[in-house]
Amino acid sequence: VLSIANNHSLDYGIEALLDSQERLRQAGIIPVGAGKSAAQARAPALFNIKGTTIGILAYTSLGSPFWQAGEKTPGVAWIDSSLLEQLKQDIKKTKQQADIIVVSFHFGEEYQTTPNAVQQLISRTAIDAGANLVIGHHPHVVQPIEQYKHGFIAYSLGNFVFDQGFSKETMEGMLLKVLVQENSITQVIPLMIEIASEFQPAISKESM
Repeated sequence: VLSIANNHSLDYGIEALLDSQERLRQAGIIPVGAGKSAAQARAPALFNIKGTTIGILAYTSLGSPFWQAGEKTPGVAWIDSSLLEQLKQDIKKTKQQADIIVVSFHFGEEYQTTPNAVQQLISRTAIDAGANLVIGHHPHVVQPIEQYKHGFIAYSLGNFVFDQGFSKETMEGMLLKVLVQENSITQVIPLMIEIASEFQPAISKESM
């Protein structure tokens, strides 16, 4: 599964976005967070793994609100503080199909190591609505993981494959090892990533 909801989703226009979406499907990767309509952009990817159904949703608060998919127009799944009720509805609908809900948000401020108030509001709203795990990205640096009520929030995973060699923080990233037992998340383990000078990621020795 791959989120295609971010601030570069429409760099080359709608046609290129939909082409990318189709090529992902042909490669066996399910795209989330964009589509030919709002219903498709906000629809979850669903996976049944050993009897547990996992639903994955994706949104972006960065780019342009004009990129938001409409009832009959293509675009991305947009999120901001005015669309929290829509987010709750999406999660509630997904809850009818999935045991565990993961929500991906492209949000936050570049190079800031702590989440801002909007990140916290959106993430906690998602957990309150029934999501179990929030995964954030965009700041290009790692931000904290917090346990909030029944769920977990990783505000930013930092970089993974990216050519920002100008600081230690941008040459690091994070993977999440998520343990699931009896249809619930029991533990989220961060695995730190180090990016080599040729921009190849590897799990940090400290995480092994």
